[in-house]
Amino acid sequence: MVMQLDKDQLLQAYRKMSEIRAFEERLHEENATGDIPGFIHLYTGEEAIAVGVCQNLLPTDYIGSTHRGHGHSIAKGCDIHGMMAEVFGKDAGVCRGKGGSMHIADLSKGMLGANGIVGGAPSLAIGAALTAKTLKNGGVAVSFTGDGGSNQGLVFEAMNMATVLQLPVIFIFENNGYGEGTGFDYAVGGRDITKRSSGFGMPSIRVDGTDFFAVYEAVSEAVDRARTGGGPTSIECMAYRWHGHFEGDPGLYRAKGEVAGLRKNHDPLKIFRDKVKDQIKASELDKIDAEVTAQVDDAVKQARAAAYPPAENLLADVYVSY
Repeated sequence: MVMQLDKDQLLQAYRKMSEIRAFEERLHEENATGDIPGFIHLYTGEEAIAVGVCQNLLPTDYIGSTHRGHGHSIAKGCDIHGMMAEVFGKDAGVCRGKGGSMHIADLSKGMLGANGIVGGAPSLAIGAALTAKTLKNGGVAVSFTGDGGSNQGLVFEAMNMATVLQLPVIFIFENNGYGEGTGFDYAVGGRDITKRSSGFGMPSIRVDGTDFFAVYEAVSEAVDRARTGGGPTSIECMAYRWHGHFEGDPGLYRAKGEVAGLRKNHDPLKIFRDKVKDQIKASELDKIDAEVTAQVDDAVKQARAAAYPPAENLLADVYVSY
């Protein structure tokens, strides 16, 4: 699969993963200052999933996200400066400071929105997929759901409808080991999300979510199936979240040394680097990391200097006017 992507595509994929990593790790630092309103849920450790999925999508395709949505947003092309301003609650944010971290959305990029409703994205994605099928525009929709969210009834309803109507939708289940503080092995009956989704009559596979190439290949096949009328697919991506469920989570449910082991042995960026070492020099990837760090530094600087929304914006975008 490495050879099926040219060097520019590989560099683009690495840049997106690096952007997600830098954005999240910087938010981890900034949140400690107390200047960010609301909750923050970091995506670090799962970068290969978002990028492996979105690298297969067109700007006109749609994704539905979770409360842990920064990585999905960046992978789908949302502006980092606008996202950072949004997290800080500023008027320059992509949602004018009204959404914050948990509700970033940008329809112009095909990002239907991060979602505080656990398991909320699949029902939105099948709506986008039904639109694409009705208009016959070749579009595809993708929903992201965590292992905890996979237990929600709406998720089952969405998968059933997707199969019945043969919709061009892909259900991505990001199994990062924990639903808040509850382990996957305890909370998910059968301990296999793919068996659940295959029960609805769709192809369902499990892949290594820390390996960009494994995710990319699985999603590539699913996207081709969806665009050619083959209906939905479910993909369970096994990965690890490095930080707590939210910023401030003491993480008492984790084993001693667990996170250190993840950073050492299950880093999606390190895995990517190892797989492309024969095609791309480490210095080229180091240069990308440096550029991305500078980009995120500038985004924080601009976000801190930006104005808060004016009071009259409280009444804007509340009702549709015809």
